Amino acid sequence: MNRHLVAILAALEAFLALAIGIGIPLLPLSIMWGLRLDLGLGWDVFWRAAVDIWLAGHGVDFTITLDPKLVAAINLPGSEVPFLISIAPLLFALLTVLLGVRLGRKIIEAGARFVAPVAALATFGGLTFLVGLSAINEAAMPVWWMAVSFPTIIFAIGLFIGARGEIGRSGGRAEAVQKRVAGWADGLPTHIRYVMQASLAGGMAAAAAVMAVAGVVLAVLLLVNFATIIRLYESLQGGVGGGLVLTAAQLLFMPNFVIWVAAWFVGTGFAIGTGSLVSPLGTALGPIPAMPILGAVPTTSLAFGFLSILLPVAAGFVAAFLIRPKLVHSLGDLPHGKWMAITAIGIGLAGGLVMGVLAWLSGGAAGPGRLVDVGPNYWLTGLIAAAEFGIAAGLGMLAGSRPSSSR
Repeated sequence: MNRHLVAILAALEAFLALAIGIGIPLLPLSIMWGLRLDLGLGWDVFWRAAVDIWLAGHGVDFTITLDPKLVAAINLPGSEVPFLISIAPLLFALLTVLLGVRLGRKIIEAGARFVAPVAALATFGGLTFLVGLSAINEAAMPVWWMAVSFPTIIFAIGLFIGARGEIGRSGGRAEAVQKRVAGWADGLPTHIRYVMQASLAGGMAAAAAVMAVAGVVLAVLLLVNFATIIRLYESLQGGVGGGLVLTAAQLLFMPNFVIWVAAWFVGTGFAIGTGSLVSPLGTALGPIPAMPILGAVPTTSLAFGFLSILLPVAAGFVAAFLIRPKLVHSLGDLPHGKWMAITAIGIGLAGGLVMGVLAWLSGGAAGPGRLVDVGPNYWLTGLIAAAEFGIAAGLGMLAGSRPSSSR
């Protein structure tokens, strides 16, 4: 296919990736505008809100300044002065990465290894700059350097991940780069390379297992507490449009909520405001935001909540147990005990790093006053998860061992 045509198609897909992301919040907001014309607001206000939500979903921080009349109406401590919003609805970043992965694969398959990625990134970055300009408002002012860079960087990460799977078959300069990287890795001692691979695979598998179970548990909690959630919807009296917007907002934060449940299983829990804590060892809640999904949060201490740490322990144990046979085969005649211990430590470090980064991404400031602290404590979550994964991985390595015939 002609390279110029591939570049045009790549730019078009980059435009669609941005349009889909902004369209997700814009659609319910536009429906709300159409149903509630009595609000006296122009559609441009809802456009700015949609762009702000999309930018926030890519990690852009906002300084919010509320109107004095609104401050008096909500009577929320700290709302009378400008405050920071830094919590990100992670669904947007995840969607942008996935769309970037899809485009990266297409670009490499088409053989346009330079022109098409540049066209896609230039289109996405240029459009991000323009929509960011259109949404500037004194009431919600983004940190400008974040607004013009973060979405494009996240899209570029997706492009790279998608291209990586195809780059070795693309030939030319891309294949040469991969060969140089592979040559550097092959230059490492064989046992070091195997230990590194086993550590990364085990740590990521353990973290993925905890996240998967957390997602299932969250779904069960929503079903069990369905009646409470419905009562909270009714108490807000937002009407059809308000209920639609509120539901959409909660869906956008669903990846965050899954990570919070995972942090609960790790044992560190999460906060919904300064001074609050939801953890296996107890729950201490003050005033919380009016989000119906928070009706699934346990309001009292669970009798056997401390048993939740068995999940990350089991995940680390099983990951190490399954990895051990291949690791033993790879080590050959080398002393197994030392390298298995190092691998167990590596599994703990890799899994803890993943959990800590996810916890960091899922939290932030969600409003004024005590709402500046929402989400898990990321460094403590990563540290505790590393200890749980690492100790369990050591036990998993031991459990897979068998005494030799000479013994």
